[in-house]
Amino acid sequence: MRKPLGATLLALAIAGAGAAPVAAAPADTAQSFGKGAGTGSVTSVVRDTVASVTAGLEQALKPSVRAVDLAGTVALSNCSGSVVRFPKSQDSDPALVMSNGHCLETGMPGPGQVVVNRASSRTFSLLNSSGSRAATLRASKIAYGTMTDTDVSIYQLTSTYAQIKSSTGISALTVSDTRPAAGTAITVASGYWKRLYNCNVDGFVYRLKEGDWTFKDSVRYTSACNTIGGTSGSPVIDQATRQVVAVNNTGNEDGQRCTVNNPCEVDESGNVTVRQGINYAQQIYQIPACFGTGNKLNLSASGCVLPKP
Repeated sequence: MRKPLGATLLALAIAGAGAAPVAAAPADTAQSFGKGAGTGSVTSVVRDTVASVTAGLEQALKPSVRAVDLAGTVALSNCSGSVVRFPKSQDSDPALVMSNGHCLETGMPGPGQVVVNRASSRTFSLLNSSGSRAATLRASKIAYGTMTDTDVSIYQLTSTYAQIKSSTGISALTVSDTRPAAGTAITVASGYWKRLYNCNVDGFVYRLKEGDWTFKDSVRYTSACNTIGGTSGSPVIDQATRQVVAVNNTGNEDGQRCTVNNPCEVDESGNVTVRQGINYAQQIYQIPACFGTGNKLNLSASGCVLPKP
């Protein structure tokens, strides 16, 4: 997973891509993992920029047959995310933003580390359907964040769903509490790049190992979702239901085996498979069970299987 772009290289990338990432919070702690916005080398920046431009051209040339757009997605300073609600959330509840654990401004959680109810004033640029900034949202805390078994962060905002809807006309995306099926047509919606990637769920990975981290039951995309740096934390949206069924987080860039930026698949027998150029997301259907009345986190709730501190 990649590091954030430096200011100069970011300006070059924007000029070359013709599609600037939305300005979000001030630069956060550099992350070097998965599909965060990457600096690394000039080569990596050029590669990401070319891939971004190519993806945009391909998208523009294809007929629009899907209803998914960018409304409800957010841009972080180094990643993507979305304003989400759960099936039982109420309009009066404090709104939530979902992204990746490796996108936390406090740094990447180590294996076994879980961040719960930590104060945060991070800001997010809320996008409308066309990708224009509709508002700046602010967190009150990191409700939950981890890179153990999954790769997710959930921020609680200072605004309610009703307040956001009233001021912007934008509704939160609903997190599905049903496990997605292989073959499902999906869209990875990146608020950072203001770009949509369309493909299908190719299958599931018993264990996805990347450096010191291991993710369980990961979602593997078909090759059409060639996500790049900056797409970390993007919601993976079921094109039929428009619900969020996973959170985008990583991919094998160079064909290496089980290293950072090069996750490998491990089956139940311990066999390892490397799929260069293939990208992945993490399951989220278990998360709604962990949030109760008022969108309050309850890791002891029945059905909640998220790792505990």
